[in-house]
Amino acid sequence: MARSAFRAMTLQEMMDRVQKAHPDEDVSIIEKAYKFAANAHDGQMRKSGEPYFTHPVFVASILTQIMLDIPTIVAGLLHDTVEDCEHVTFETITEHFGDEVAMLVDGVTKLGRLNFRDREEQQAESLRKMILAMGRDIRVVVIKLADRLHNMLTLGYLSEDKQLSISRETLEIYAPIAHRLGVYTIKQELEDLTLSFIDPEGYRNVAIRVGARRAEREEQINTIIEILRSKLNEMGIENFEIAGRPKHIYSIYRKMVLQNRHFEQIYDLIAVRVLVENIPDCYTVLGAVHTLWNHMPMRFKDYISVPKNNMYQSLHTTLVGGRTIPTPFEVQIRTYEMHKVAEYGIAAHWNYKEGGKDKTLDKKLYWLRQILDWQSDTKDSKEFIDGLKTDLFSEEVFVFTPMGDIVNMQKGATPIDFAYRIHSGVGNTCVGAKVNGKIVPLDTALQTGDRVEIITNKSSKGPSMDWLNIVKTQQARTKIKQFFKRALRDENVSKGKAMLENEAKRRGVKLGELTKPEYYDNILKKYSFSDLESIYGAVGYGVVTALYVISQLIEEERKLNSAKETPKTPSLPQPHEYMQKGKPTNGIYVEGGSGMLVRFGHCCNPVPGDEIAGYITRGRGVTVHKADCVNILNCEPERRINVSWADEDMGAFSARLRIIAYDRPGLLGEITVYVSDAGAPVTAVSGRLNKNGTCIILMVVKVSSKEQLNQVLLKIRKRPDVIEAHRTAG
Repeated sequence: MARSAFRAMTLQEMMDRVQKAHPDEDVSIIEKAYKFAANAHDGQMRKSGEPYFTHPVFVASILTQIMLDIPTIVAGLLHDTVEDCEHVTFETITEHFGDEVAMLVDGVTKLGRLNFRDREEQQAESLRKMILAMGRDIRVVVIKLADRLHNMLTLGYLSEDKQLSISRETLEIYAPIAHRLGVYTIKQELEDLTLSFIDPEGYRNVAIRVGARRAEREEQINTIIEILRSKLNEMGIENFEIAGRPKHIYSIYRKMVLQNRHFEQIYDLIAVRVLVENIPDCYTVLGAVHTLWNHMPMRFKDYISVPKNNMYQSLHTTLVGGRTIPTPFEVQIRTYEMHKVAEYGIAAHWNYKEGGKDKTLDKKLYWLRQILDWQSDTKDSKEFIDGLKTDLFSEEVFVFTPMGDIVNMQKGATPIDFAYRIHSGVGNTCVGAKVNGKIVPLDTALQTGDRVEIITNKSSKGPSMDWLNIVKTQQARTKIKQFFKRALRDENVSKGKAMLENEAKRRGVKLGELTKPEYYDNILKKYSFSDLESIYGAVGYGVVTALYVISQLIEEERKLNSAKETPKTPSLPQPHEYMQKGKPTNGIYVEGGSGMLVRFGHCCNPVPGDEIAGYITRGRGVTVHKADCVNILNCEPERRINVSWADEDMGAFSARLRIIAYDRPGLLGEITVYVSDAGAPVTAVSGRLNKNGTCIILMVVKVSSKEQLNQVLLKIRKRPDVIEAHRTAG
């Protein structure tokens, strides 16, 4: 096992430390959970050959050492019981340990018992679940970080392929989350461990270089500490501590590789940290440091007045010491409270004595609310994870509002991103921007210290489609898409309602008399619509016809009124309930026997799985239509005949699709290939442009069943450039 700042604790050590931190709380539940988990995992072994129970004990030990609360430590002990122990369920956890612990365990538990297309999708969906649970309670992800750290410490027992895939996932997701939460003790260990597996030679190279002149650097650090301690005592500073700062191998490696810097150009190899009682003392110490040594220009950072997004606060300055200390070195200055936050991050802000978390956390965790905001519009888990990686990894700039408030933004963000960060209404009405008092183009990259003012106009028609190519943040991109999707939906709802009103008028009825919940409830269930507006929108999109909807509403009205007036009579059997005699023709059973010529209506292109109805033609046998096809609804009732699908593979069927997407060069060809690759060969395709920068693509595809068609549509809708995709009614 690799070395770690954390260690496995005994049950008594855990209970003693928690009791010291929470003297008024009952810690016996930790012992109960310890024994429960030991019994549940009895007989299970890890790849290392150790009893499996050593893993939850180590996870709970980490949580104890970073000062989490009792329910979190209990959940750490139990976090794998539901996933790995057949006889343990969430109901069991709830019964023995309460709803709070069960909720935390559920948030950490993977989605391993569901069916996924591949392991990548399963991992993506499990991460998505964890992020969503994190929105409800941040402790979920802290448990997961502790779980991942111990897994990384024992990763050497797995195959090389698994070592690499787990390390990459850790570096791309878990270490950035630890950074965002400010849990540096875990973040730095995760990064160093992943580097040792991803680039073992690079890791060894940095480690050897760091260790090669350790004695010389330690001597220089001791000299700096003695000089600074003497100066602070002379100035009357009380209750301060000075110590050397530990080296972080991954950060050195990253500077050498990404910034193409030589080892000698890394200025924080020699570093000391000063801890003081209060903020005024921080700046007093800074003044003392700058009188003792020369500070390097552009190498001073004040994270006290402008804290990092993860709550980190400290003063950083890089200095040159002359002949006594020729190598540049860094001094960090912070209060004891800031240091606790720097080490434990989010855990340091969990105030259980007041009965809940620190009330300032909502503001400090704005980045999490951003992720939760745009994830709801991202249907595909893998797309969600890609966006998550981008947001977590992005560097930050700090800009100011006209009122002087500080807003942290992703590096490269534009005034449009800033506008949507303030409010979606500001973004949607943005017509220009000023940076530092001057009007600038909307694609200007904002820099730290910029004062940004957004020019709005309430009569603005809304965002431009071109903005999607300008914005850098997922939040802005999502809100722009939501605007166009909402505008498109509103347009189709109005269009669909007008079409229904015209059809109702043609049938001699009023739409308002038919749109009662008891009349349209069956349509909602059949098409999985959420409300009446969804029906209007579906008619506007062309998913269902106005004729079908009005016919169904009139029929429901008639049935309900008849039921009130006359005794209930047995309903007619469904097509599949008719006696099926003879052999099917073209995969279709026809009521009354076999031998009839059967063909499919090109107006609606039914596919296996659709509800269907037959129409007896003159001299051409039976034509099979979708049950909601306009032509079957308009035909003479006496010429209808019941038909049903046979249970056999019947080859490929045509289906018509209507896709609305953001227009760009090459889109039509790209989507045609994309749909074909999804398993639905395209036999015909056309498109037309809309004035708002969108386009409508109509295509005919070949599928074997309605289920396959739905899968193809689902895949199309997951594309970021697709707004809507539906099968057309005919």
